[in-house]
Amino acid sequence: MKIVTANRLSDGRVIYAGVDNQPVDRLEQAAVLDETTAAIVLADAAARPDIFVNPYLVEVQDHTPSGRDRLKERIRATGPTVGNSLVREPA
Repeated sequence: MKIVTANRLSDGRVIYAGVDNQPVDRLEQAAVLDETTAAIVLADAAARPDIFVNPYLVEVQDHTPSGRDRLKERIRATGPTVGNSLVREPA
């Protein structure tokens, strides 16, 4: 099974194709698709560059990334891992 993910043009945030190919913010809201439907939804997202930037397919199992890119996708789904480690303390 697959989901379609991309970045949103307006703010760069990670988004997914949800019901009726509408953009959603949470991985749990993404539409889980079979191979054929996933290709159609990917093409639809690619045709909407005003919303979906660089859409691609991700293998999932029960809304959890399961393919070779599973670590990357888990990080993308939960946000930056840097946190405050790049904030400098005042001198």
